[in-house]
Amino acid sequence: MHGDLAYKLAQHAKRTQSLTYLPPYQTEVIRAIVREVRDLDKNVLGLFAPFESSSAGFNPSAEPAIACNVLVNHLCMRRDKRCLLAYHRVRAEKLEALVWAGEEVVENSATASATGTEQENSDGAANHHSLSPEEEEYVRQFGDMLASYKGQWTNIDLTGSLEPPKDLFVDVRVLKDAGEIQTEYGAITLSKNSQFWVRQGDVERLITQGYLQKLS
Repeated sequence: MHGDLAYKLAQHAKRTQSLTYLPPYQTEVIRAIVREVRDLDKNVLGLFAPFESSSAGFNPSAEPAIACNVLVNHLCMRRDKRCLLAYHRVRAEKLEALVWAGEEVVENSATASATGTEQENSDGAANHHSLSPEEEEYVRQFGDMLASYKGQWTNIDLTGSLEPPKDLFVDVRVLKDAGEIQTEYGAITLSKNSQFWVRQGDVERLITQGYLQKLS
């Protein structure tokens, strides 16, 4: 039935909003919806074809059945397109949020795909990458634009939390080797399983990226 795949895609977009990762791009479903839109457009052109040679053209009042058919086809195409736009808008917003958080989106997409393919891709399509080629290019260009924007204020971390910290210093445990970092009180080497009492502003981004764990 027309619109079923578009509804499925809209439901998938809704689930994506509640996930912490980006599920695989629904290539096969999107291609099927695009084919459906093209078929509906061909149906409309076929309905108008007999009236092209007529000088009076198509009169909806004289042909109410055809007018109704055209309207239904048009509404189906419009719904499909709106669902496609909504799906891609949700994914674009998710990608932008991940880039702002400092995530390596393109590099991590294959891992996210491996964990989410079986659960999210229930239509049986075989996706081996979370992002489409267009999304990968979008992420690269958005990342370049963000780096250029942040480069104007090198002394301010624009990706940090907007909520003021309750404590100036925090106790953190190193989950992954992060090498040496410079803090206000000197350089420290973050080795796995080590623990430090540091200024929160110096390590906030590393906590967000998963290198450090904030201890209560």
